[in-house]
Amino acid sequence: MEREQPTSRRDGPPKMNVHKIDPSPSAARMKPPPARQAEQSYYFSKILPLGFDQALRRTTEALKKEGFGIITEIDVKETLKAKIGVEFRNYRILGACNPKLAHEALQLEDKIGTMLPCNVVVQEISGDRTEIAAIDPVASMLAVNNPRLKQAALRVQKLLRHVIDTL
Repeated sequence: MEREQPTSRRDGPPKMNVHKIDPSPSAARMKPPPARQAEQSYYFSKILPLGFDQALRRTTEALKKEGFGIITEIDVKETLKAKIGVEFRNYRILGACNPKLAHEALQLEDKIGTMLPCNVVVQEISGDRTEIAAIDPVASMLAVNNPRLKQAALRVQKLLRHVIDTL
């Protein structure tokens, strides 16, 4: 099975890369996709030389230091096991929200809640390596034609980048 995935390019329309997909359940559990941050601009990430649980704790603490609360936490591994009976690697989606900045964004654009909270992914790469990836709020706000909202997104981007950089 093949799937095309767009990649971001500054010099023209998106280029499509074709990636082979192994549909077996063991492939999903055993082989996380390689980090392709250089090709895609909708997130920023960092691989930590830590086990999953320690990286999850460190990420949550770093987000809190920057004013983000975790308002949702999705355990993808457990959800996939319970709902469709497949094994998957440790993979957690944290819904991070800075209440002050979220309030400001909602004042500027009342439907922006469809894009909140900011998702941060913690995924196991191997037993002693974990990737942390955060949505780039500026990239996600490109669809919204509101210059004041872009300024708010830049402030959130700065905070989330700081979180990832200091892990």
